[in-house]
Amino acid sequence: MPFKNFENFDELAFDAAGLIPAVAQDAASREVLMLAYMNRESLRKTIETGKAHYYSRSRRCLWLKGETSGHFQYVREIARDCDDDALLLLVDQTGAACHTGNRTCFHRGLDGAAVDMTSEGERIFQLLQRVIEDRRAHPKEGSYTNYLFEKGLDKMLKKVGEESAEVIIAAKNPDPKELVYEAADLIFHLSVVLAERGLIWNQVFDELRCRSGHK
Repeated sequence: MPFKNFENFDELAFDAAGLIPAVAQDAASREVLMLAYMNRESLRKTIETGKAHYYSRSRRCLWLKGETSGHFQYVREIARDCDDDALLLLVDQTGAACHTGNRTCFHRGLDGAAVDMTSEGERIFQLLQRVIEDRRAHPKEGSYTNYLFEKGLDKMLKKVGEESAEVIIAAKNPDPKELVYEAADLIFHLSVVLAERGLIWNQVFDELRCRSGHK
């Protein structure tokens, strides 16, 4: 870990209660997950174990994130702000970060209404899925997507196989743009297969999040 040997706790501006705010952010998506507080002991535990430990101001004790829920935060990096009075933890989050079951604690607007905190990458996949579903519900003449639905699952799977081979070939070639192009083709055809089987990308994302805690 890049922070393994950090011992200069006096460089950090802990408040009068010996605490410093710590923001947890998803290391992959950069989604802000939660805000908690650390004291010297919880920070030391985090550094030693690689799992996020915080200090509970209400219970006045140390707590390991995920100790009861299993939703651990595996810390990749710790950064401090320019005033040394706040920390940022880049983490691999297992399951939901919020005790409500939401992915992030920041899931409500000032009016209390739900806020869409979906990452940009997930939004792109969701948009693609919506376009595909719209084509199936409202067929459009000349649409390649409709052509695939008309031909059925076997045709879709054949295209997935072909595009997988194209990705392999592109990965062996020197031009990275070709690999990007072929990867996009493969993702599109996988999206059509998921739609045909009544599945959505969010289900795939959830499975990947579950796996991330075991890597």
